[in-house]
Parts: sequence; structure tokens; C-alpha cells
Amino acid sequence: MKVILIENVKGTGKKDEIKEVKDGFGAFLIKSKKAVMYTDKSKEVLSTQIKTREANEAALVKSCGDLKKKLKDINLIFKVKTGKEGKVFGSISSKQISEELAKKNINIDKKIIEAKDLNTLGVHNVKISLHKQVTAELKVTLEEGD
Repeated sequence: MKVILIENVKGTGKKDEIKEVKDGFGAFLIKSKKAVMYTDKSKEVLSTQIKTREANEAALVKSCGDLKKKLKDINLIFKVKTGKEGKVFGSISSKQISEELAKKNINIDKKIIEAKDLNTLGVHNVKISLHKQVTAELKVTLEEGD
């Protein structure tokens, strides 16, 4: 029996693959909505879905690329309290960076911002994983303030 997998099935295959399986297992996969019977119509639907997904993915990558260009020109400046010898109290978090970007109408989830060791004065480059294919860099400057 030929089936088209709707989701990843461990030991059988990945989503959207066409697989030849035993009749009983195929019936189980169809009943549990993990696969559909392979027909000309289901093959057509699959190819349409794949094309739509690819188009959506391309549009997403393009929009992430545009955002990357926008972020390249931004320099966030944080005034931080310092102690003796210019040591910073605490550090700047990804949440604070996300909030500052939101003030500039750029909404980025704090979870994709890789803000590590922002606890010294000066300019730091922060990586932002916009997409698995697009990583942006943002300049964050820590200056002595009140």
C-alpha cells in the first residue's frame, strides 16, 4: 500500500514522503491521521502544498533579509551604572534589547537575541537569529551613565 505521510513517523519516514508500507500498517497510519492514501489527487494536493510552503518560506526569508539590513544600521545605546575602574553593575539582557527595539517599532522576540556578556563598557555586536538561514547583527553600546 502506498501512502503519503502527513507528519514524521519514526522508523518510516518524514512528512510529505511517499512510502510503500504493509496494508495493516498503512491502515493504522491513515486511521491515526499520520498518512493519507496515495492517489493521483492526493499527489496533486501534496505538490500544491509543497509549492505554497516553498513560496511562503521564500517570502519569509526575504522579509528577514530586509529586517537584517534595517538592524545593521541601528546602534542601541544603554546608559549603565558603573563602579570603580568602570566595571558595570549587572549586564544588559536580551529582554532589554527587545524592549528598546520595540520603541523603534521593530518587534523581535527576546528568545532569538543572543545577548551574552554585555557587562563591559563599549560597543558589542549582538547576534539575532531571525531565521535558520538569516542571522543579523546589532550594535549595542554601553556607556557610563546614572
